[in-house]
Amino acid sequence: MSLLEITSKKINSLDELSINQAKQRLDRLIKPAGSLGKMEDICMQLAGIYGSKHFDTSKKVIIAFAGDHGVYEEGVAPDPQNITYLQFPNFANGLCGVGTISKFVGCDVVAVDVGINCDHKLEGIIDRKIRKGTSNMAKESAMSRKEAIKSLEIGIEMAEKCINEGYKIVGIGEMGICNTTPSSAIISVIGDCDPLDVTGIGAGLKKERIEHKANTIRKAIELNKPNPEDAVDILAKVGGFEIGAMAGVIIGCSANNIPVVVDGFISYAAALLAHKINPRTRDYMIASHSSAEPGTEKALEIIKLSPVLNMDMRLGEGSGAALAFNIIEASNYTYTNMATFDEVDMGR
Repeated sequence: MSLLEITSKKINSLDELSINQAKQRLDRLIKPAGSLGKMEDICMQLAGIYGSKHFDTSKKVIIAFAGDHGVYEEGVAPDPQNITYLQFPNFANGLCGVGTISKFVGCDVVAVDVGINCDHKLEGIIDRKIRKGTSNMAKESAMSRKEAIKSLEIGIEMAEKCINEGYKIVGIGEMGICNTTPSSAIISVIGDCDPLDVTGIGAGLKKERIEHKANTIRKAIELNKPNPEDAVDILAKVGGFEIGAMAGVIIGCSANNIPVVVDGFISYAAALLAHKINPRTRDYMIASHSSAEPGTEKALEIIKLSPVLNMDMRLGEGSGAALAFNIIEASNYTYTNMATFDEVDMGR
């Protein structure tokens, strides 16, 4: 049995007793019942994940993966592909968006190369390169099934490494020029919708090029015929190495009773794959924000996730997940430290 199969089988339902205990405490806090909205939902979810009425969310990490894509040659992105390897070291040194926000919220960043199109080692980056980018999905499968499973298992291994190092909450992030294209393809296949409905400008594609991008995705789906009921097949046919690795983190965290904060559009495609592999992963996900990419709403609707923030962000990297950590910690702090009616003798 593969690591993927073993890990997926370990995912259990949330602890209902701990959820009920958290709800009882929330209902006794000196406020109207339910008045803290999603903050209360987060606390009950965390209690169910950790299996405890009280929990610590202070040690946190973003695990970010980078990979390039063969479909870039179809003209679906406006930026040069070498930006992937030029930008990714900034995840590790804290100079990019996710690096800067992570510094502010007290979160570590682990950056992993699973498929960047370069030969040299990148400073501060963990090298788990499968190969130098996927194949062009408009001409053939993006990767083999074996490579798809490998990307998922790298994600599981990185999640478990961080969990063993004491991290109590994990966010996911990514880097890869044109990776909105495979993400839209994944959402289109799983959501059974036309690619044009879930395809946007990505990192700045001109609006008149969106139709070409959608047509490229449609061509790839028609050519490769991914099985909509088989997440590994979808990943292999029209996915990306970094997308598979993020899905693996979700599966790894879920199997180890650790919450995983999902970032934005690319990571929601990964979340769909994880959910397709094991629907119980949904209980362990916290959606950080509603990305400005049009496929976001479809992905969240399928998984039935409600994002914490709506900031019109579309940077990716894990930036939204890092930002959401502050909301999660504020929720936990309020839950832990607000007085109850019993403590202040307000007679309720």
